[in-house]
Amino acid sequence: MTSSRGKQHWRATSPADTLLYCHPTHIDPSAKFHEIKPETLKIHKQSDKIDHAHQVRTGPKDPSTGIYCGPDCINNPQQQPQEDDHRAHGVSDEYVEGNFLGLPEPGDRVDVVVLPLPYELTTSYGQGTADGPAACLAASGQVELFDEHLGADLPAGSSIHTEQAWSGEGPTLRSQLDELGTHLAPWCSGDVFPLALGGEHGILPPFIWALQNHPLIDGDLGRLTVVQIDAHADLRSELDGEVYSHACAASRSLDLGIGRLLQVGVRAYSKEEAERIEDDDRITTFFAKQTQSQNTGADAWQRWLEVLSDLSGPVHLTIDIDGLDASLVPATGTPVPGGLAFWQAVETIETVFGAKNATVISADLNEIATNDHSPVTEFTAAMLAAKTMAGHLKARAEGRWSATCEERGKVRTGPACDYFSKTDSPSQP
Repeated sequence: MTSSRGKQHWRATSPADTLLYCHPTHIDPSAKFHEIKPETLKIHKQSDKIDHAHQVRTGPKDPSTGIYCGPDCINNPQQQPQEDDHRAHGVSDEYVEGNFLGLPEPGDRVDVVVLPLPYELTTSYGQGTADGPAACLAASGQVELFDEHLGADLPAGSSIHTEQAWSGEGPTLRSQLDELGTHLAPWCSGDVFPLALGGEHGILPPFIWALQNHPLIDGDLGRLTVVQIDAHADLRSELDGEVYSHACAASRSLDLGIGRLLQVGVRAYSKEEAERIEDDDRITTFFAKQTQSQNTGADAWQRWLEVLSDLSGPVHLTIDIDGLDASLVPATGTPVPGGLAFWQAVETIETVFGAKNATVISADLNEIATNDHSPVTEFTAAMLAAKTMAGHLKARAEGRWSATCEERGKVRTGPACDYFSKTDSPSQP
């Protein structure tokens, strides 16, 4: 049994592998699953294109049970819903499939833009990150809108725009990185908060390139701090001969000139990366062995939170979901045991956005993937994306974020990126 923002419904697969949705019409809410009689279930094929999640959570209630019974009792005058039933549960009047959290599109004004980036060219183990953004968006429709840290239902009066997914057509890896930079740049102008969903971690360098025109950066990426949740340091000079591998994302961001890199959750790294962490003063790494230790982990974790609280200036938050323990994200490309607990990731997000002297100007979640056995990976990613959005909206409400240029709406242009095609192969400093 799964939940559509608290409403009961069931998924089943037919022998022909046709996805079926089953939802209760008249059942005792205290009944156990095996006690539910087949005649109480209404089955729809996915091919009927019925927006089941929306129907269940906004449809009428059975007055005798208080359970949302979907569209099948809509013609029964004794089972008409109360006008504000769905609003009482913090659910939008309109559910839009494919949009983040199912939120309806705003007018021309945009406060937060969600950018699906299905980029996957250098994965080195598990595959499927190209499908990650769509899976995360679909899972986000099941995330509760209320955020206790924000104290409100998302979007909390703000306008959230889900952009069309990037569709790179460049013939080479570097040309696709340039396309990503060009795609991201119009959303990094300071009037909107960009939240990207990847895709492999190779999306990070183009994102950093795009941020150089942000008013708080003003061409000097040395002002920028990158906070990275990750199982891997991503500080290799190359992997399998490719300098723009996902395993080099942090290295290439440092090459672009970022001023500071803070990492947490790292527990799988090479000797080369260990040496760079030791030698490069811009890098501070909190290894998972420290923060997850049963003996000393609490002290190390508190030090991490203190570092975040002391941040100043513009910040980009990058979350490789494999930074979490593999039990939470088993479908990600390179799951690693011993990672962060879910609430540690949330605490990191909330602390970064809560830093009084810092402004988080952008964020990305990456290495999202899915499998046929469980939706836990994409649902975890969707919840973290929602927490990131809530963190931004809270900072906005408390005056730690404000637009730094005039609103530009949804139709945008920006500088074209050719950095990755024209730049020689980077060499580690």
